[in-house]
Amino acid sequence: MLRSVSAIAALLILAQPAAAATLEQMAGQMIIVGFEGKDADDPGVTAVTEELAAGRLGGVMYLKKNVATLTGLREMNAMFRGAAPDLPPFITLDQEGGAVERLTADVGFKEIPNAATIAARNSPEQAQAIYADMARGIADEGFTVNFGPVADLNTNPDNQIIARFGRAFSDEADTVIAYDEAFIRAHHAAGLITALKHFPGHGSSTADSHEGFVDITKTWSPDELEPYRVLIGEGLADMVMVGHLYHAEYADGDGEIPASLSPRWIDGVLRDELGFDGVVISDDLEMGAIRDHFTLEQTVIGAVRAGMDVLLFSNTAKYRPGLSGEVLDILLAEAEADPDFAARIEQSYARIVALKTRID
Repeated sequence: MLRSVSAIAALLILAQPAAAATLEQMAGQMIIVGFEGKDADDPGVTAVTEELAAGRLGGVMYLKKNVATLTGLREMNAMFRGAAPDLPPFITLDQEGGAVERLTADVGFKEIPNAATIAARNSPEQAQAIYADMARGIADEGFTVNFGPVADLNTNPDNQIIARFGRAFSDEADTVIAYDEAFIRAHHAAGLITALKHFPGHGSSTADSHEGFVDITKTWSPDELEPYRVLIGEGLADMVMVGHLYHAEYADGDGEIPASLSPRWIDGVLRDELGFDGVVISDDLEMGAIRDHFTLEQTVIGAVRAGMDVLLFSNTAKYRPGLSGEVLDILLAEAEADPDFAARIEQSYARIVALKTRID
């Protein structure tokens, strides 16, 4: 269901400096894309910089391929920030520690262990100090968002994407919450935005959504929502990243729809049950779980109608520099045809701008 008028009005007050934006600029803020290039002069870097400057793009996503040197990285991020000084871009990366790092020792960045190792060797207070050092380094390079912490419970030791790489802190919700708090507070101290992931819970799954459809009907437990419930209640959830996970009991009546495209999960569980009124971001919408089952148009429209605020595309399945424009065109065409969809864009814009006011 749509947010109340009073809630949206409150967000728009926070977003006042940019409240006069056009619908195109509002929709543009909902898009984050990956890019080609690792130097400020590369054509792919120039392309996304121009889109940021035009207000047609809300942010960029770094992969390891984009990082050749820290000097080149800083130059690119300075360009991205300079392109949109009034509404800073989400300059994003996955820097969890362990196997999931975009900044590595190869380019002179200090690496840290994975979440499982951090929790096994350190108290939450000690972990916060480790994450504070990492977060300062990320912020110094010009990033504004780190996609973490992992809020998944490590309930399936044979899990291909969480347990295999030690990405979860524990199989116990209380332990995950304590270390997630440490991660988030460390990042906030460095001026960074975080994203809890992977809602509604990827730790019990038996497949990898990078590769294809993931059905959690027989493995998922409501206990996997507890980190979200607590961290949202504490006001520590900046963004929540929704995974491409399907549960038959939460089906919307239109076939096998993953959580990332599901109103039952986003508007229902996340917003109404857990009380989250912040920015909801998708996991990469080019993962096999999405691209093998839905067209780009179905993905974009379905995600927004479900309550998604930010659409994340790695642009790796079949790279094209105009991908963000394709997504924007779909958003604008649907908004022109349906006032309710246009209202969704306005809601998302208000949440995004309210969050971006925290970027230094």
